Amino acid sequence: MPPLVDQYSHGAVHGELGLGAFETHLAAAAGSTGAAPRGTTFFDSRAGLAVRRWCPPLLGLEPHCAPVRYLARRRELGAYRAGHLLLRGAGIGTFLLEAGVPSDLTSPGELASAAAGRAHEVVRLEPLAAQVADTSGSADSFAAYLAEALYAAAQNATAFASGVTSCDGTPPGPDEVRRAADHWLRTRRRGSAPGGPVLGRHLLWSAAATGLPVQLHCPDPRPLGPFLRATAGLGTDLVLLPDPWHHRQAAQLAAVFPHVYADVGARPEETLREAPFGKLLFSTGARALAELYVVGARLFVRAMERLMGDWVADGWCRRAEAGRIASLVAAGTARRVYRLDAAAG
Repeated sequence: MPPLVDQYSHGAVHGELGLGAFETHLAAAAGSTGAAPRGTTFFDSRAGLAVRRWCPPLLGLEPHCAPVRYLARRRELGAYRAGHLLLRGAGIGTFLLEAGVPSDLTSPGELASAAAGRAHEVVRLEPLAAQVADTSGSADSFAAYLAEALYAAAQNATAFASGVTSCDGTPPGPDEVRRAADHWLRTRRRGSAPGGPVLGRHLLWSAAATGLPVQLHCPDPRPLGPFLRATAGLGTDLVLLPDPWHHRQAAQLAAVFPHVYADVGARPEETLREAPFGKLLFSTGARALAELYVVGARLFVRAMERLMGDWVADGWCRRAEAGRIASLVAAGTARRVYRLDAAAG
């Protein structure tokens, strides 16, 4: 399998991490928003076991060593060296990093240097709109400045990303956008993302008009159906990144619409049953911990190896064909959709 293309992540933290800070980030990866109950630890979760299984050997330790020993080794090496060893051992050659993340996380350039790979910027629409609003005195100036900001971002970004969870099949009209922007500018807190469906739709349709791919972070992708249907002739590719329990629905939509693609998640055996193989892409979704890049990559590779092995054993395909399918999902489709070879050139 070639070096992976991670189509969605946020970067890693700078600096040292103590047990408490490490567990906070591990808790988020395990799907929790709170601290572990007294006497327990998030190392006792699937995410924690995965970290202990695959990350210690990259830092010179035995698999499944005690968490305290692992974190001590991390501090012994230093955050800079440990991060390099983990990222370079993950097997990921190219990263698509969502911009607008907190300043304590690595930028695309920093991540590329640490991983000895390539990194490309994905611009999140909501923070971009908030930045424009901070310097806009009126709804008319907001609309004008937003159009300029989108155009400027499209010159260097690889893709846009949006958190809009539903969208109509037609863009809102100028008067509708002006009224929504006026209300938002009068009631918003500085730095807050745009509220209400009108501005969300406007952002999404405006990004689609640039021609860059647009990532759609959608818990359930089905409410985006009208937008997917209406954008079929624009020449803009859309990539669905759903919650884990909606990966199958995302793959089904990718199978229906030629310009729609879907993230495979941690269980590619579900999505590969629902969509052509060239419509599916890998991502880690990693945030904060370099370890999560390792875990995401290892889980994907092992799952694909098991699945392709079963298919070969059952006579569904030959080994060479299985390798080609795995390479498509791991990297090939992402390179095509996000035009990464042209960007590298």
